[in-house]
Amino acid sequence: MPVLHPEWLVPAEFPALAAEEVHVWLSVLPAAEESVSQLARLLSPDEQARAARFHFPKDRAAFVTARGRLRMLLGRYLRTAPEKIQFILNAHGKPELPVPAPLQFNLSHSGELAAFAFTRHHRVGVDVEQVREDFACDSVAERFFAPVEVTQLRALPAAGQTAAFFECWTRKEAFVKARGEGLSLGLEQFEVSVGGPARLLSVEGGEASRWTMHDLHPADGYAGAVAVESAQAMLRRFAP
Repeated sequence: MPVLHPEWLVPAEFPALAAEEVHVWLSVLPAAEESVSQLARLLSPDEQARAARFHFPKDRAAFVTARGRLRMLLGRYLRTAPEKIQFILNAHGKPELPVPAPLQFNLSHSGELAAFAFTRHHRVGVDVEQVREDFACDSVAERFFAPVEVTQLRALPAAGQTAAFFECWTRKEAFVKARGEGLSLGLEQFEVSVGGPARLLSVEGGEASRWTMHDLHPADGYAGAVAVESAQAMLRRFAP
């Protein structure tokens, strides 16, 4: 089971979400068996049907835990019952709250961790990935990264390339998810920083200056990033 890094704090009371803040909650998956059963009752019929299609019980439990905890957090922010929250899907399949949405959110899960991001007024995307040596290879970078990112990655010391690969990957995934355009926005069509602090460097249309990126530093063996359409979004990290 991953141990969260010290910056992930359990708040004494549920935090208020200010206009220029992004809250990211990090949660270990799956929950205990009795908790999974309780969380499953919060899901919509569509979510329950999707959960039932997972072949392996651990994968089913992780999905239920992630969706159930998302609903619980949304319920606290929206001050409503978690099971009453309704989602709509945009044209590319990204779940959102019905318009006018009082809150923007996104979630990601990989391995035994899930991340949930929330903002008031700005598009937001979050990505967390379990670090895998076999995935962080030149062929994957050449296929999905911008040419300058590949060059910068290869220029780093060999010992640090795997960590830098996943930092770059999660930054790019977080931005794609925030844009909500699915596969129509290719990972090679924009550039993020490699081997340094998280930044969106360039994107078609010149909108890079409108975005803020933060690395999440979730736990040993994991990488994560959040992207917010705000030039000054302040990150706050929480654990349930």
